[in-house]
Amino acid sequence: MIQTILNNTDTLIGQESLEEKLQSGRPLKIKLGVDPTRPDLTFGHLVVFNKLRQFQELGHEANLIIGDFTTLIGDPSGRSSTRPVLTKEAIKENAKTYLDQAFKILDKSKTKVHYNSEWFGTMGFEDCLQLARKMTVARMLERDDFSKRFASNAPISIIEFLYPLIQGYDSLVLDADVEIGGTDQLFNMLVGRALQKDAGKSEQAVITMPLLVGLDGSKKMSKSADNYIAFTDAPKDMFGKIMSIDDATMWTYHQLLLETPEDSIEAMKQEHPMQVRKHLAKSLVSRFYSEAIAENELAQFEQVFSKNKIPDDMPTFTWAQLSENAGEDLITNIMHQTNLFESKGAIRRLMAQGGVKVNGEKITDPQKAINLSEDDQVIQAGKRIFFKLLKK
Repeated sequence: MIQTILNNTDTLIGQESLEEKLQSGRPLKIKLGVDPTRPDLTFGHLVVFNKLRQFQELGHEANLIIGDFTTLIGDPSGRSSTRPVLTKEAIKENAKTYLDQAFKILDKSKTKVHYNSEWFGTMGFEDCLQLARKMTVARMLERDDFSKRFASNAPISIIEFLYPLIQGYDSLVLDADVEIGGTDQLFNMLVGRALQKDAGKSEQAVITMPLLVGLDGSKKMSKSADNYIAFTDAPKDMFGKIMSIDDATMWTYHQLLLETPEDSIEAMKQEHPMQVRKHLAKSLVSRFYSEAIAENELAQFEQVFSKNKIPDDMPTFTWAQLSENAGEDLITNIMHQTNLFESKGAIRRLMAQGGVKVNGEKITDPQKAINLSEDDQVIQAGKRIFFKLLKK
């Protein structure tokens, strides 16, 4: 069983005691915490959710902690500056969406959900002081991100020093046997072990998972780097994003997201990379939607990219939906009003790169006007976005 658990992991601390607990036959308490800092989970979260689901399938108790209290602080892991403060209302709204998304991967009937405000919300200031006594400043500065910020005279708030203690205290409350998280969570999870030991309890094993690389193939997947795939992405966007990754990233996604065995990956390396990438995209879209939807996205992709045809399922708009002008408006304004693009700046960048076409004609001038026509007009932006402007 331990070899199954070790699959795709980066670090395991406390292996000997974990093996003893596994041999006892009792279900172990497995802990995973997520802070609802944003409304959407990304495929970076999928790596740790896969591991938690694996523990469920092995008969263990999955404890998912929604860090509605810790989000008030903001996890300093990997940060070069203090995180912005979120309101309680925003945290509550984000937390609602997290559970809907998490249960696309986890077995809801076998998952215990906790909000750490349940115990921290009732703690007094004296309790906080007692918890703070458990850690020294010198120990906190052993963290790589804290030490770098301290050396560069970047501010570190006292409340950020408390974050690892608060995350560790969750493990103490739950009597966690195992905590899983990304490699950037190692310090925080070790604090949980220290607090359990100090309280005379059995120390949790700590399992870290690799951080998933983003669509750019270099940086950690994150929204701030705009290199992410979200659980809530539309099927077309999810499929298209996956098809945009390079070969090295493709194999990493097969390993960490689909949990494809190493021997199967080696066999697939004999196939054409495009076919492997299509299989990856179809499999992941199926997981979040359905086989039928994934098949449709594959067919649409092949129609557009392999046969140089326009997709059948593009959104359509009337002139009145996109413009208040009678019969002529800037192409930039028309495109922006569809809400298919992040900003006008993003549209202008696409134009500068030659990625915008109207009925196959390349448009590079953002001041170019488009007219209400007697014929439908198909507007293409980049490789994935198409929409139709209907004739009057």
